[in-house]
Amino acid sequence: MAVGGVQQAFAQAAAEDGIALERGSFDWLCEQGHVGLERVAKARHDPALVAPVTAALDLLSAIHTRLGGDLSVLHASRENLLLPVELLHEPSGTMIEVDEPAHFTSFRRSTLELYPPDAPLAFDVEDYKRLCDVWAARTDGLARGLPAKGFGFGGAQRERAYQDALRDLATPAMGYPPVIRVDALDGDGAAAYERARDALAARLRS
Repeated sequence: MAVGGVQQAFAQAAAEDGIALERGSFDWLCEQGHVGLERVAKARHDPALVAPVTAALDLLSAIHTRLGGDLSVLHASRENLLLPVELLHEPSGTMIEVDEPAHFTSFRRSTLELYPPDAPLAFDVEDYKRLCDVWAARTDGLARGLPAKGFGFGGAQRERAYQDALRDLATPAMGYPPVIRVDALDGDGAAAYERARDALAARLRS
């Protein structure tokens, strides 16, 4: 299936149930990672953001370091290069991530290990850790020969793990509902929707 095809199939299945999911973006979700998050949050001058964003920044900094990221690259990155949100439920502001095998690596598992027990999440962290353990031998080496900005050659999977953590932690810190994650390890977006259908509908109604 083409890049984005799994997400398109998921969105089409949701549309048949009357749930509109569209592409979107947020100004705090950009190439600058948690540096951009801090910049945008400070510009909001919203006291309600201080505590959750500070906690998210501390955790994302630790994750970035654990993955071997170069902080100077984040500072030098572009403010206006926003990371895509492929599935967004606009009425509730809910981001939905449909995760294919490339998202289940030892690097992703290492980020999940740092999540606190009370982190506001809309997926089962322990289940994701288990799936990372199952798939890592096959997925850690994907794009091994390609450079990843801030993570060097062969760093694509570390970059992906960092950006997944950025979505998970920055989204609720900025006052939005937690990211909903659904695995699509078989590459079937429609089937992934069917598995998540009831839970998804309940979250989008709340």
